Amino acid sequence: MNETNCIFCKIANGEILARLVAESEHAVAFHDIAPAQPVHVLIIPREHHANVSDLAFANPAALVDLMQLASKIAAENTNGAFRFTFNTGAEAGQTVFHAHGHILSKQPKGSID
Repeated sequence: MNETNCIFCKIANGEILARLVAESEHAVAFHDIAPAQPVHVLIIPREHHANVSDLAFANPAALVDLMQLASKIAAENTNGAFRFTFNTGAEAGQTVFHAHGHILSKQPKGSID
């Protein structure tokens, strides 16, 4: 299931180029175009779901696959200190309404933004 005007659907389908990090059967991970941390990777399901809650109910296997891929990416790209977050709804900061998680490293203590 894909939405024709969804930018993340287009990235998942290869219609829009992104700096890919990894892929799995159900998910695609790529670098954020405006990173908030040294490591800032977005991970999306290949199928269109408006948010992570919708994905969890519609396709639990895809959510598990996405979480496993995210864990692998975090292990390979951070020192073990990272955040993995999902914003759900505009009030929570979601701006693209295709489920997606953010894998973020933390700045070292004492570093300057």
